[in-house]
Amino acid sequence: MEEKKLDINTMIGFVLIFGILIFMFWQNQPTPEELEAKKAQQEQVEAAESQKTNSVKEEIPQPKSIDLQDSTAVASYKSAIGAFGYTAPSEGTTVLENDVVYLEISNKGGQIIEARMKGYVTYDSIPVYLIKDGNANFALNFSTSDNRVLNTNDLYFEPTLSKSGENQVLSMKAKVASDKFLEYRYEMKPDEYLIGFTVRSQGLNGVLNSSKPIDLDWKMKTIRHSKSIQYENRYTRVTYNHDDDKISKLSEGSEDEETEVDVKWISFRQHFFSSILTYANKFETAKLNSINLVEEESHTQQFTKEFASEVPLKLEGGELAYNFNWYYGPTDVKVLAQYKELGLEDSIPFGWGIFGWINRYIFTPVYTFLSSFLPYGIAIVVMTILVRLIMSPATYKSYLSQAKMKVLKPEITELNEKFKDNAMKKQQETMKLYNKAGVSPMSGCVPALLQMPIFYALFMFFPTSFALRQKPFLWADDLSSYDAIAQLPFTIPFYGDHVSLFPILASVAIFFYMMMTTGQNMQTQPGMPNMKFIMYLSPLMMLVFFNNYASGLSLYYFVSNLITIFIMLAIKNFILDEDKIHAQIQENKKKPKKENKFQKKMREMMEQAEEQKKIGKK
Repeated sequence: MEEKKLDINTMIGFVLIFGILIFMFWQNQPTPEELEAKKAQQEQVEAAESQKTNSVKEEIPQPKSIDLQDSTAVASYKSAIGAFGYTAPSEGTTVLENDVVYLEISNKGGQIIEARMKGYVTYDSIPVYLIKDGNANFALNFSTSDNRVLNTNDLYFEPTLSKSGENQVLSMKAKVASDKFLEYRYEMKPDEYLIGFTVRSQGLNGVLNSSKPIDLDWKMKTIRHSKSIQYENRYTRVTYNHDDDKISKLSEGSEDEETEVDVKWISFRQHFFSSILTYANKFETAKLNSINLVEEESHTQQFTKEFASEVPLKLEGGELAYNFNWYYGPTDVKVLAQYKELGLEDSIPFGWGIFGWINRYIFTPVYTFLSSFLPYGIAIVVMTILVRLIMSPATYKSYLSQAKMKVLKPEITELNEKFKDNAMKKQQETMKLYNKAGVSPMSGCVPALLQMPIFYALFMFFPTSFALRQKPFLWADDLSSYDAIAQLPFTIPFYGDHVSLFPILASVAIFFYMMMTTGQNMQTQPGMPNMKFIMYLSPLMMLVFFNNYASGLSLYYFVSNLITIFIMLAIKNFILDEDKIHAQIQENKKKPKKENKFQKKMREMMEQAEEQKKIGKK
């Protein structure tokens, strides 16, 4: 049989892939004047970003400061807040910390003003903060019986730190009398990210105006933690459990707003870290909002999105009584799985439908097991080998179909030539040939379709797998981010300002894989003039669009296509015998073939069309 060779057209196409990139590099190379202008523009951007950082406290409402040494100011403050002026104004903070998280709670507002993750740093080695420098705000808005509209941000709380067994308990009380108060109660357990949080009142029946709503207001500007702010922003979004454990999300790419019912928890997810507010029961309604702050890649921008949630609270007997939890920690399946009763594991973006099921119950446990005793990059390689071995029967079926089509190529070419002026007759005879030979031109597509859920599931798995965060392999210093081997002095649209190596290797591998599959189909299936273009376009798209994706994902595709190439070569050279396939097809032609209903219907329709065509000519 004819051997497939690397012809000159294929070589030209391969070279063109890299030629286009080189041309793009050269075409986009800035002049000295443009470089100078870019430098000035960069300085302006940095100044603007610095101004944004400094003004964050103005954008998210923060407690109004008063001069506690000024008796007039203190008297004015007490007059403004009425009965809650019983608590003496006192600036200060209280620290709650264990081995995994550090929290700082302010007397003013009684809220968390700093949340730092212990043991984790950002891409530039700064500790990971979820709350810092006024980027977040938690408050209750309510009315009093003397028609004052108050915000807990403006109230001073009296702190009391105690122990309950091994747990740290912080009671923050805004008092109207010694035994009447609004209380925030924080309870921190050892080595846990989940913080118990109770909001309750005592003796405020008659102080709080029960005819006016009490609104819980939680806002946050999410702090950048990753090297690529666009990539991190893609996986930063509001996620929430509502309406009988349905998991929904706000848009990650544009401004979005929803009002939902029966909300169990709200997650402000910052890619690999999350701030989650849970409720023991369910909020009747919750208004959620997300604003995208990232328009383009930036090395200086500090915030990705601005989130807001507004939840109405109800008084029972004139009092507040709500049992919440705060979760400040990694979006890590191993950690969140500890809180199954709250369902926090569902906040991880495994993917929808069957794709999420595959990620959650197959890939995540398998990779967790492999990475427990193998280096993280090697674990990806081993998992890739396992996936390809499991999918090898589908690869065999696909290649067998291609081999059969290749054997039939001379006869198909003959039919094309014989009926070149009669497309309908050519199609009829081609289908008869397929039926007699026992070959289906679509049989190679079915195995490919079966692999699609695997492909998409892995596309979601690698960018969101916390286990890959800041794990190095070969030249990649972080398998959850891109593996830049060169920094460009300019930015190429859609490509970026750097060159990643794993996408290049994956593109080369996918090119040769497609040359063995699509390239063969081009030679055996008529009427497909654009397949060669697709063969060149696919690796080019991989090269461009995966340049900013997780290097672990590109590593998987590189190894996967490499293994598939070896499997197909093994099938071709050691398993399939094209002479035997040809002989089997000839035997099949001699056997009487019974048409199935679909084939019969198609034949009858084509025959009717042929008859109508003849009548039309007469």
